[in-house]
Amino acid sequence: MPFASTARLRREIEGRIPERPFTVEFWDGTRLPASDDGEPTLYVRSPRAAAHVLRAPGQLGLGRAYVSGEIEVDDIDAVIEVLDSWKPPPLEGGDKARLLLGAARAAGLTRPPRRPASELRPSGRRHSKERDAEAVRHHYDVSNEFFSLFLDDSMTYSCAIFSPGAETLEAAQEEKLEIVCRKLALQEGERVLDVGCGWGSFPLWAATRHGARVVGITLSPPQAEKARRRAEAAGVSDRVEIRVMDYRDLAGERFDAIASIGMVEHVGAEQIDVYARTLAGLLEPGGRLLNHGIARLRHTDPEAGPFSQRYVFPDADPLHLSRVLLALERAGFVTRHVEEFGAEYAETLRHWARRLDQNLDEAVRLAGPERVRVWRLYLRAARNGFESDFTSIYQARSTLA
Repeated sequence: MPFASTARLRREIEGRIPERPFTVEFWDGTRLPASDDGEPTLYVRSPRAAAHVLRAPGQLGLGRAYVSGEIEVDDIDAVIEVLDSWKPPPLEGGDKARLLLGAARAAGLTRPPRRPASELRPSGRRHSKERDAEAVRHHYDVSNEFFSLFLDDSMTYSCAIFSPGAETLEAAQEEKLEIVCRKLALQEGERVLDVGCGWGSFPLWAATRHGARVVGITLSPPQAEKARRRAEAAGVSDRVEIRVMDYRDLAGERFDAIASIGMVEHVGAEQIDVYARTLAGLLEPGGRLLNHGIARLRHTDPEAGPFSQRYVFPDADPLHLSRVLLALERAGFVTRHVEEFGAEYAETLRHWARRLDQNLDEAVRLAGPERVRVWRLYLRAARNGFESDFTSIYQARSTLA
């Protein structure tokens, strides 16, 4: 870029942020070493990285530079550890302005860069049916084949349970599916609803192992199509029905039991009471609910930042467990049992991240380099959230009073 120079930016970073547990290497061959023996190294590939930060100072600009490949890192896990533990100095208005001036000098004369193609800015009212569908499809409609690169054979996209002794991801996911069926006390011939059924792992398990008649719903047409094909291949298409629909459109039907696995975290504070009342209205008297979902732990922690909201799962809003249980109680449910599986999800994410890394070339072919960068970071950041007690995951078994 014309007139681009990193000298002032390097000088401002060194002066304003003297303690840095990371090294920065710039496109012009210059280097800003860590203030100690810390890792990792961030590679700033071009002036466009600085231009992204100028356009959206903070997490979003840095995220755009990373997604577009203008910033690379040598160790994603080390970066996440730094972000989790490092406390940067507070920057007042003057310090921020000088850093931005340094970034402007590094960017040189250039047009503001375009947002990466994989960024989504949802439109409409938050957690409306239309906006929820847009958010879900942004996350899931990458391709079924992409998800198959790192999920187990059952295509279960939720926490596996290793603690009873399962040694493989496949065995741990089977254990989780069976635990859900056991907690719901499924009986042959019962009518069961799976809210957010994904690629059909729970409907298939409940139908083939317990003789249940299952309706699974998802907002992703590619998920539904694959789930239907799998039910047909398993010989249970007469007992498994997969629909593309919103849970709020199920009024008037009745079920003996409901499984909601990995869906409640996408309902949001605006709709959590509607969610609970809707599920209560779908159950027969004495019906059972197993609600399995991620929850935030500390009430002082903020919601997800702009990177996650734009690139990973827009509008995802894990609530605190107390808020979810309150909604269920208000809707007429009696909570019978609650169990936490945070360590199990951390181990699940470790498996997923390793499997994705083992299939990077195919992942890039299927989803493109931007999406792969997002997912490699997301899987590790999510695991760190469980390991650091930012989030956990709970199964709450309830019955309708």
